[in-house]
Amino acid sequence: MNLSFGLRTSALLLAAAATLTAQQNPNSPGALLPNVLYGAAYYNEYMPADLQPGRLEKDVALMKEAGISVVRMGESTWSLWEPKDGEFEYAWMDRIVDAMGKAGIRVIMGTPTYSIPTWMAKAHPEMLARPMGGGETGYGMRQNMNTDDPNYRRYAERLIVKMAEHYKNNPAVIGWQIDNETSSYGATNLSLYPAFVDRLKKKFGTTDALNKAWFLNYWGQDVNDWADFPTRDHATSTSYKLEWTRFEQDRVTDFLAWQAGLVRAHRRPDQFVTQDYGSMMRLDVNEPEVAKTLDVVANNPYHGTQDHMDGRWQALQGDFSRSLKKQNFLVTETNAQTLGWDSSMQFPPYDGQLRLDVYTDISSGANMVEYWHWHSIHAGQETYWKGVLSHDLEKNRAYAEVSRIAHELQKVGPEIVNMKVQNQVAILYSVDSNNALTFMPYEHLSGPPWEPGHASTSYGHQVEQLHGALYDANVGTDFVFPTTTDLSQYKVLIVPSLYIADDALLKRISDFVKNGGHVLMTFKSGFANENSAVRWQMAPGPLREAAGFHYQEFSNLEKSLPLRDDPFHAGDQNKASSWAEFLITDTAKPLAFYDHPFFGRWPAVTRNQFGKGTLTYEGTALTDTAQASIVNDVLKLSGLPPVDGNLPVSVKIKRGTSQSGRRITYYLNYSSAPVTFPYAGAAAKDLLTTKQLARGQSVTIAPWDLVIAEE
Repeated sequence: MNLSFGLRTSALLLAAAATLTAQQNPNSPGALLPNVLYGAAYYNEYMPADLQPGRLEKDVALMKEAGISVVRMGESTWSLWEPKDGEFEYAWMDRIVDAMGKAGIRVIMGTPTYSIPTWMAKAHPEMLARPMGGGETGYGMRQNMNTDDPNYRRYAERLIVKMAEHYKNNPAVIGWQIDNETSSYGATNLSLYPAFVDRLKKKFGTTDALNKAWFLNYWGQDVNDWADFPTRDHATSTSYKLEWTRFEQDRVTDFLAWQAGLVRAHRRPDQFVTQDYGSMMRLDVNEPEVAKTLDVVANNPYHGTQDHMDGRWQALQGDFSRSLKKQNFLVTETNAQTLGWDSSMQFPPYDGQLRLDVYTDISSGANMVEYWHWHSIHAGQETYWKGVLSHDLEKNRAYAEVSRIAHELQKVGPEIVNMKVQNQVAILYSVDSNNALTFMPYEHLSGPPWEPGHASTSYGHQVEQLHGALYDANVGTDFVFPTTTDLSQYKVLIVPSLYIADDALLKRISDFVKNGGHVLMTFKSGFANENSAVRWQMAPGPLREAAGFHYQEFSNLEKSLPLRDDPFHAGDQNKASSWAEFLITDTAKPLAFYDHPFFGRWPAVTRNQFGKGTLTYEGTALTDTAQASIVNDVLKLSGLPPVDGNLPVSVKIKRGTSQSGRRITYYLNYSSAPVTFPYAGAAAKDLLTTKQLARGQSVTIAPWDLVIAEE
């Protein structure tokens, strides 16, 4: 049998089995927990040599004293598990697992497949990920392999099976994290192209159909024989680029489903399978499809600290994580002290921020919060990505706060774990639109490619802005996806620039409006079809009847424009920027016009009554203040009950229902100042202080503190 064909076939079968398992069993291992798990990633193997032996015992004692309940281990050091080809060593990890087990600390074991050992790279240099353009490949960076390489899969399978069998009967090991922050790693190895071409053959049938769908006669790039299909390296076709990103996403899904299938075949039945997404909304990861292969979703939501901690990013990432399986999730990594691959981002959290961050995650549905990591590393790329303990490995300010949190969770955790969240507002996230608008941007961004607590693309900024407006309005939010068929539970659907969509998705949105839903949609929506070809219907294509307008022209905005008469009461933030569509209303009513001698003839924002619902459309980019005003207006229009408006700006509300059926409301103060406000909820008890709360009672929350009101 051809090895690569056999591996692909095996992976597909395992993926199907894993998906079936996850879909058929909503209460799969890890989905429900008796208490909130709280801990850190732990790497005794990273300790300075002159601290060994003895350091393990000290760390376990410190963890036990602090109240740590879980550690994640093993995912980063394939070189220790298998120092030579076929020679496996477990003793170094067994002593750590045994020490944790004796201390009552649970273990999540990671498959160490994201960083290959040197002997493997030397034996199989073709395994290394070929970068776009065919540049130099080399060893030294993690995640530097082609995960479809048959030799890589052979070695990985052997290791995964041996690890799962070795630890399946160890009671301390409660779950498995497969790989680590997995993506496609940008691999463009030539060995991948036969599978990509096979994919195109199945999708289009003939090269003629492909040429027509992708408009490849442009510049005479028609593919007249599948054998002549070019590599992605120098492609200018937006259709090719988009399909390649889907191929990358499916490679990631296939790889993780393959790992999940291997672990499930050899694990103890109550050990869960998870994967730590390296923050949500990655361009080469289809998060909903990956989630189908997991028992429980995990995420690593790193965020801003000090004066940049407002809970927004954690809430967005938490809402996204919870929405993937509509169940609680795990946080496998988040800030302990400081971040960075150098020492330019050393902003340790203020007193109370570690604690508030934990409850921020729990209030979105997290059943576990772990730090990366327990102790700071003394050399290497992540020297300054500090853990709970600093480089001196002594108790410190962070350790004291972690200890407070852990002991508090021992008391209140059983009441807040497995909290269920039900919302009536959703944001439609489209990874295709995110990618396509990256290939054909409407603005050119400046700034760092990664900043904790912020998205890195224009589309991501829109999602962040819209979710932030809902967050500031204290309105709970879910995420839905182009594959979501039933939107009936929602009253409001927020649609950031849906640049890529097939007709069926646009019809579902139109039907949602027609049946009484309220849609807020932003510019460039409905513009291109599923192949990234601009529709040859007059814009906005199939959305025209529901939107109530059409247009033929658009313009970039060289500078911001004010909106006439400040219709959204935004003051000095009454501005539109970046993009303007020249909307011509059919049945829609204008809500705002540009204040400009040329652009002023066209509305910037419209609203259309269609059937029983409405579609509000923004033909331009707005400031946060103006956007928030429109979001609040749509919420009011939908009939959603108003949220208490007497809260200080720094206080955010998150709501859910405990597993005992009691209503829980979090009041979280993201401020260095104390706040006081009248409590507007039903009679309740603050779970943290056990104090009773009565309607109208004055409530004071200290800086970076919270109240958890259980009715």
